[in-house]
Amino acid sequence: MTKQTKQQGSSADRVLIFDTTLRDGEQSPGASMTLGEKLRVAELLDTMGVDIIEAGFPIASNGDFESVTEVAKLVGNAQVCGLARAGEKDIDRAGEALKHAKNPRIHTFISTSPVHMKHKLQMEPDEVMEAVAFSVTRARKYTDNVEWSPEDATRTDPDFLCAVVETAIKAGATTVNIPDTVGYTMPQEYFETVTMLRNRVPNIDKAVISTHCHNDLGLAVANSLAGVQAGARQIECTINGIGERAGNAALEEIVMAMNVRADLMAQWTNIETTMLARASKLVSSVTAFPVQYNKAIVGQNAFAHESGIHQDGMLKNNQTYEIMTPESVGISQSSLVMGKHSGRHAFREKINELGYELGDNQMQEAFVRFKDLADRKKHVFDDDIIALVDDEVAKGVDAVKLVSLRVISGSEGPQSADLVLEIHGEQHGVQSTGDGPVDATFNAIKALFEHDAVLQLYQVHAVTEGTDAQAEVSVRLEEGGKTVTGRGADTDTMVASARAYVSALNKLIIKRQKTAPDSDSAWSSVGRVSDAK
Repeated sequence: MTKQTKQQGSSADRVLIFDTTLRDGEQSPGASMTLGEKLRVAELLDTMGVDIIEAGFPIASNGDFESVTEVAKLVGNAQVCGLARAGEKDIDRAGEALKHAKNPRIHTFISTSPVHMKHKLQMEPDEVMEAVAFSVTRARKYTDNVEWSPEDATRTDPDFLCAVVETAIKAGATTVNIPDTVGYTMPQEYFETVTMLRNRVPNIDKAVISTHCHNDLGLAVANSLAGVQAGARQIECTINGIGERAGNAALEEIVMAMNVRADLMAQWTNIETTMLARASKLVSSVTAFPVQYNKAIVGQNAFAHESGIHQDGMLKNNQTYEIMTPESVGISQSSLVMGKHSGRHAFREKINELGYELGDNQMQEAFVRFKDLADRKKHVFDDDIIALVDDEVAKGVDAVKLVSLRVISGSEGPQSADLVLEIHGEQHGVQSTGDGPVDATFNAIKALFEHDAVLQLYQVHAVTEGTDAQAEVSVRLEEGGKTVTGRGADTDTMVASARAYVSALNKLIIKRQKTAPDSDSAWSSVGRVSDAK
């Protein structure tokens, strides 16, 4: 499923998406955006089908006022909303900022919980009630589209909450928002709160009930969905769940929860789900807030599978471990992350995907080296595997194999290398010194497998990024007018160097065999096993 198929359902089940990324989201410490960045986000939100964009808090600063004004001019489909406290100046400033909006909304609020009224507002309940009526009435001077919120609603006395909601609707509020301002409530409690309002407030049918849940206990999305199941038909949320403290309900999680669990929820939104990943990346970019790897829906690992059991299931049928397709949220495809938990099935598929055809023995040896590499690296990239397989393929007949290498290097010489090679099926070891660790390593190879080849090229580059990146080494040898190049890859540059040199030697052996296949010198003229132990 891409865009919601439930859009064909009842209009009574339509849920409005109120995005407050530009207002509440920007209140995250360090998440401030420039005007240009806000306009980019607003344009994308409008395109993807967001119903209401809360563009800012006009009285807060000249910058916020300008942002709301410019977003109001830009947006063509969504309603544009400005936030205002219950005071006259706040509301007038919001009205002025929204004068260019095609579909303006003023969102006014006041605290209603005992702790807020006593310590923050220092107002009595009857004074708060008067402020509710005044603020909504004042906002109606600028637009018929007025939203009202009782801040800290979930810690408000139920009787008082019902009374202030009724007052707000009488004054002309068309949307009543029920904020879980401090992320305190549980889903069942929130469900019961919305249900209570629907049952006890006489004029509740004249307004849309909205949710606004914070994530302090990690329940913002769950509470929002509980509110919808109880009858709320607007959800206030942000891209990536950014916002005050632990953030708000995440838009992408809410939308996809309703999408995926259509069997339990008849409610639907107008969001184009294939744009969710794009929106997530944009907001992450402009706020410099990285999206956690395991973030639902849009995180880097949301459609990534490393476990061998999971990878095997995915290769057989992606529905074994995915409840939605990556394409439905705007991600090109699932990824089988190659790591230490990956199995042979996934490794073989990856090898085939990369265009290699390996025999059973080569595949097994490559898989063993892959598992060894994966134990040393956090993530094995495709380029790592390419380098590893190329190294494996290049071994050819493997007349010479690297068994082990230990190098001692540093500022005080001479540098030394302890090397063990398998030559024609027998292991031989030696310790050699040299002018640096590479020279010591190559001297050790020459000591064990004597040859007349001359080193023409030694080149090192990193296959992938990071301190645990594989080094890929190229070695070019010339002997008797024949030139060969060997490659080796490993997270240890010296091991990669030894692999590359040995690879080149094996190629020389193959070339010598092709030149004189029946000659005893086919091996000996290229390499003579030393007596070194």
